[in-house]
Amino acid sequence: MENDKEEKLPLKEVLKLLFKASKGFWLVNAINFGDGIAYFGMLNLMTLFLGTKLGMPDSLAGWSVSLLTGLVTLFMFGGGFVSDKLGVRKALTFCLALLLGGRLLLNCAAYIPVSGEGWFQPAYLLCWLAIIIVAFAEGVIQPALYAGVKEYTDDRTATMSYSFLYAIMNLGIMTESFLSPFIRTEEPFIKIGKKSIMGLGWGFDGVFWVCIAATAVMLLAHIFFFTKKVEETDRQPIFAEEKTDEEPPKNLSEKIKSMLIFDGRFFFFIFALLPVRTLFAHQWLTIPDYIMRCFPAEVGAKYEWFSALNPFIIVIFVPLIAALTRKVNVITMMIVGTSISALTTFILVPGPHLGNLILYIILFSFGEAVWSSRFLEYVASIAPAGRVGAYMGLANLPWFLAKFTTGLYSGSMLAHFIPKNAEMSVKAAGSSEMWLIYAIIACISPVLLIIFRRWLISPSAKK
Repeated sequence: MENDKEEKLPLKEVLKLLFKASKGFWLVNAINFGDGIAYFGMLNLMTLFLGTKLGMPDSLAGWSVSLLTGLVTLFMFGGGFVSDKLGVRKALTFCLALLLGGRLLLNCAAYIPVSGEGWFQPAYLLCWLAIIIVAFAEGVIQPALYAGVKEYTDDRTATMSYSFLYAIMNLGIMTESFLSPFIRTEEPFIKIGKKSIMGLGWGFDGVFWVCIAATAVMLLAHIFFFTKKVEETDRQPIFAEEKTDEEPPKNLSEKIKSMLIFDGRFFFFIFALLPVRTLFAHQWLTIPDYIMRCFPAEVGAKYEWFSALNPFIIVIFVPLIAALTRKVNVITMMIVGTSISALTTFILVPGPHLGNLILYIILFSFGEAVWSSRFLEYVASIAPAGRVGAYMGLANLPWFLAKFTTGLYSGSMLAHFIPKNAEMSVKAAGSSEMWLIYAIIACISPVLLIIFRRWLISPSAKK
């Protein structure tokens, strides 16, 4: 589904309009940037944090991280309706306050002693409570951000505004990922003459405290700058007046039934992406331990820098690719992007080589850049005014399944193929088998999209 009004404008004019966008648009993206720092700063280290600071076994740590990421997407289902009901400004205030409290509880769990090997330790219970709070807040804030972009821009800048939303979030991830090793370890990172700039050595919980501080700054900035006046004056007229030609659904059941998302083509489309989406979950469920266990210690000390390659590429290529492919059909972009992401996973099959790891991250990220923001644009474009959050929540149900189910087996796969105390040769052979399995699973998505491409392209999408 393409945006005719945007296509008629030259790219230069679209960019001018976007950079002159309303204050509300940039305030929404300021929260987007800060939450990219805080959420992914903690998520990237979560499995390592739970294993070292709380002493969780691999399987339980994987399950706990999957609980967080899975619940985020599950809560987006109802969180979209909460966001639409409260409005963008109030929803962001509510969520930032919850995120601050939840992240504080999560980090405090590391200071509670763990005794024995049982699952129901006080530290674990506090950790899981914090995970539920953070997941709920993230489940509401994400649809609120999508809705904010739609409310504070117009249809002339739709493609570019959603690509900027995705890119700015990744800019936050990249910023935190480059700073995280300095905070976490005491390694000499930069040499100036005979002197070296050393890391702070604050550990995993030190990084988490920085993410908590970032959340507090976001909340204060939002309260002081995103005022009611900004909300009322910067919104597009259709949202400010809340007028529509259709009679609005009266209750939740009618809202769900009225959604185009239950069209068979679109429903198949979002679930076809499920296999390749498991690779995204492995970026925080499997890659951290894979690097720590299969590579030398000096590589593990800078793990976040490898993780930062992904958002770095996203920041550059998402807006660029969106600009160059504005007229290309969404299904075509899905096929190209998912094929790149799935096929590049085979690069890890030969074994743990640093060059292969870097090449994999670069190509996988490029594949993500091809289709990620266009998916958001497609869902938002079919949503009526006032129901963008609800549509976004429903569209992410398969993403919930990918994140939640991947965590159910990722820890066991790590323990089986690359156990902590095994010889390096055993880990190398095991990692090859593990990545081969994951690559084959991911390839199901582009194969399905190719087979059913003609059926998936609806008349509106062809137009």
